[in-house]
Amino acid sequence: MAEIKLSFEGRMAENHVLDLYDAARALVGFQRSLALTTHLITNGEIITQAPSLKNAQILTTTPQAGSWEVVAMIVGGVWTLGTAGKDTPLGHLLFSVYDYVVSSTMGFHVDYSKSLGQHYENYLREKAITPEKLDSLIEKTEASISDMHRPIVASKSAHGANLIGYANAKAPVRIGPEMSALTYEYISHTVKRDEHLEHEGFVSSYNVNTFKGRMYLIDEARPIPFELIEEARGRRNVELVTSSLRANAIQRSNQQANIVLKGQRLESSTGRLKALLVSEVAKPEQSQP
Repeated sequence: MAEIKLSFEGRMAENHVLDLYDAARALVGFQRSLALTTHLITNGEIITQAPSLKNAQILTTTPQAGSWEVVAMIVGGVWTLGTAGKDTPLGHLLFSVYDYVVSSTMGFHVDYSKSLGQHYENYLREKAITPEKLDSLIEKTEASISDMHRPIVASKSAHGANLIGYANAKAPVRIGPEMSALTYEYISHTVKRDEHLEHEGFVSSYNVNTFKGRMYLIDEARPIPFELIEEARGRRNVELVTSSLRANAIQRSNQQANIVLKGQRLESSTGRLKALLVSEVAKPEQSQP
């Protein structure tokens, strides 16, 4: 069994009280984001509805005092066994994937190859859990993670919130950054800039069906989602994107994987880059024949 605690702190939460509507919305968001994550880990599939969760169940007890806390317990199926393979505790895989999803949604960089790819490579391969599926999971859970902020930004009955994981009698594991008004601003507000700017980097994931992917941008030092707009979905642009992905897969930090994406920036209200709407794809000038 794995447990994840959602704890609200500050303001009314210090007296073990939250606005009921906002608390209910936060708990629904907590359960849904955790259910979709658990289903992907357990079954290797993306779902959109929390009741579709299979081979696991998420239980809870009454909220705990100190400030205002609720614990979700993942039980059943492989979770009863407690491990994903000989040496890999399944609970810690859940924490790592959930941390990847929550942190990415709030605009914090988590290195996939270091936090997931190296530690859980065999299990991820067995369940066909790819970076593309994780990107899809991030997209599907964004609204739920936003709802988890409601006691902080709507009724303001709490100042912040944290997620903590417990598994196999080991030390608690922090999941994601502290939720705050600033992380809510990043999730909820998006500004599309008029100018078309260039960004160089290499592709880390790409879906040929949706023309969406993620690219590690050198100037941002983190991966950013991108989408080729309708006019940019020609053969040459797609070939450049997929070639970058292949070169990056063969050798990390391979300069041959670098390409330039030109397009409009989608930014948070504070100016932090959230995504790119790509209108042109090219090789860096020094790589041109």
